[in-house]
Amino acid sequence: MPSLEETFFERSVIYICEHDDKGAMGLIINRPIGLELEDLLDQMGLNPTEEVAFNINSQVLVGGPVAPERGFVLHSPQSSWINSHQVSDYCMLTTSRDVLSSIGTPKSPDEYLVALGYAGWGKDQLEQELAENTWLTIKATADLLYSKSPETLWEQATKQLGFDMWQISTQVGHA
Repeated sequence: MPSLEETFFERSVIYICEHDDKGAMGLIINRPIGLELEDLLDQMGLNPTEEVAFNINSQVLVGGPVAPERGFVLHSPQSSWINSHQVSDYCMLTTSRDVLSSIGTPKSPDEYLVALGYAGWGKDQLEQELAENTWLTIKATADLLYSKSPETLWEQATKQLGFDMWQISTQVGHA
């Protein structure tokens, strides 16, 4: 949205993972941090073998400005992950190392993304921002969530709105 230009959230696509009467939590899913997942796993002592590392072709994302030292994994559902929270029919959320250590192996979730930090809103804050048209919303899909091209995800998402984002202005006028 134009009102978010030159802010941390400019051109951000955020997947809302939790939303209740206490607030909301989501992850930015279109901003690579400049770190390969293989390197992050190595830093965490989850040293992938050469064979496993070959199967990891993923970038770590900036999940948001809150707790940037915390890692989050959004992944396709599998019953074997007891520490994962079901977010939707096609997505689970975890902070558990077991999912991370499985990535690139036959036990890995089919789809996943790893982000550091999260976006958070206090009680009624997101609702207020939505009422002020700070954010535009679209229905989330597995294809968007697990896009292999996070750099073009904002364009993919805005196309679903049905109008040209570049025609929106922050200026108001009087006729």
